[in-house]
Order: sequence, then structure tokens, then C-alpha cells
Amino acid sequence: MIKKFSLAALLLLSLLTVSQAQSAVQYPTMKITDINGKSYTVKGTENGLNIEGVKGKVVFLEFFGHNCPPCLASIPHLIDLQKKYKDKLAVIAIEVQGYTTDQLREFAKRKGMNYTVVSDRDAGMLVDYIAQRAQWRGSIPFLVAMDTTGSVQFVQAGMLPEAALEDLIAQLSTPKKAKADNNASTPAKAESNSSK
Repeated sequence: MIKKFSLAALLLLSLLTVSQAQSAVQYPTMKITDINGKSYTVKGTENGLNIEGVKGKVVFLEFFGHNCPPCLASIPHLIDLQKKYKDKLAVIAIEVQGYTTDQLREFAKRKGMNYTVVSDRDAGMLVDYIAQRAQWRGSIPFLVAMDTTGSVQFVQAGMLPEAALEDLIAQLSTPKKAKADNNASTPAKAESNSSK
């Protein structure tokens, strides 16, 4: 009886191991290429994304459009924040209104965008992956904010004021604090403070 139990336990353990291995495979590895031709490997994880070259930084992944007034209004804020927090923040903006890489490169130059800019055409399957995981329905601007470990802590459709984004950077710079807070209420708190 003991031998049968041991065999059953081993069988159960091996099934659990196979099941865990299969669940790890469900997160894809993707490539995105920015307007300057630099490619980044992006790996899906259980809680977010691991993006090559931004480890240890807060990441703002924003979907935007070249013909979207709130998106255009957000650009100066993102430029300021990228300057101010260059060692703590990585902004990655994906243009989803159809600009080619050449058109987007010219647009980014005109606007003075000092952060990573990617055309939807060069984002591989990342846009579809985010749409599925974050239940994004196409509203822009759309922000996915990740802490320094790559865990998604905040998702927002619509523009946030610069002060709210700055508060978000402060919170996400220390992942334990960001996870302890109910971060969905934090930007609203920051937004009300920004109207002073």
C-alpha cells in the first residue's frame, strides 16, 4: 500500500510539474523595433512584461495616435518626465493610428519626443497581446504602467495630468509600496491634488 501511494504521489507530482511548465509557455516572447531601428525583446510574464533594456526602471507603455488631441497634449508631459526621471523611467509609446515608421520618425522629431517611439507596424504582436491581457478596446491614450520589476500596477484609458504621472513614478519606484497601495485610487488622488 505504501508503494502504491508513493507511485501515485510521484505521478501527481509529475503531472503538476508538466502543468506548471505548460503554464509558463503561455507567455510569448515578442520583438518591437523603435523608429531608430533599435529592437527590443519583450517577454510576457504572469504579472506584466520584461522589456529588454529597461530592467529596474518604472515603465510607461503608452498607446497613442498622431491625430488624437489628448495624446498630443500628453507628449510634452512625457517629454518632461523622461528628462526629469531619465534614470528611473522608461517611456515607450506605440503609435496606433497608422503612421509608417518614416512618418512617425518625422513626427517624433517635430514634437521633440525624447523617449522610445514605435510604430504599430513595428510592434509585432505586442499590441494584440496588451489588448487581450489588459482588455484594451482601442481608446487612446492608453497607459500601462509597470513597476521596477515589470509588474503591471496601473492601467488607464484617457489622459492623466503630469502631476498624477509623477505620483505614479514615485509609487512604482518602490514595488513593495506600489503593491501595498490600492494604486487604482492613487492617480485619482494625484489628479485632485494637481488642480491646485
